[in-house]
Amino acid sequence: MASSRIILGIDPGLAHTGWGVVRQNGSKLDCLAYGCITTKSHEALPLRLKRIQDQISTVVSRYQPTALGVESVWFGDNTSSAFATGQARGAALVACAGLSVAEFTPRHIKLAVVGTGTAEKDQVAYMVQQILGLESPPAPDHASDALAAAICFTTASGIASVGA
Repeated sequence: MASSRIILGIDPGLAHTGWGVVRQNGSKLDCLAYGCITTKSHEALPLRLKRIQDQISTVVSRYQPTALGVESVWFGDNTSSAFATGQARGAALVACAGLSVAEFTPRHIKLAVVGTGTAEKDQVAYMVQQILGLESPPAPDHASDALAAAICFTTASGIASVGA
């Protein structure tokens, strides 16, 4: 592991894509920034995906991360929602071309941050706040989940890359 690196975390979604940037210096983690990209359902799909790609590209350009932790798409009962999330994830990944990328299941991220894979969103937000020394839990929860994905990247061993 490098002694200092910047990691971007992404919680993909077509309506809301959370992002968070963490600096790792040895075992110390600092939050550099976080936010959420929102798109409207009445907008054309290509425009929504372009907004996600453009805004993630701006984050990458500004903070110069070398690594990305991204939440994998969960295929539950709602396959159309999973498909839309996958498209948003693809737009974000295009913006991150060239970074070291690892994907994590929501369960893996919760386990890394909270210590249990069944943690609730408020538990994840609280632990992200504690780990990063923030004054309050990051909001919205999409941004908190993105920071959790970045934190997970720092703690994962044997991570599976989805591309570089």
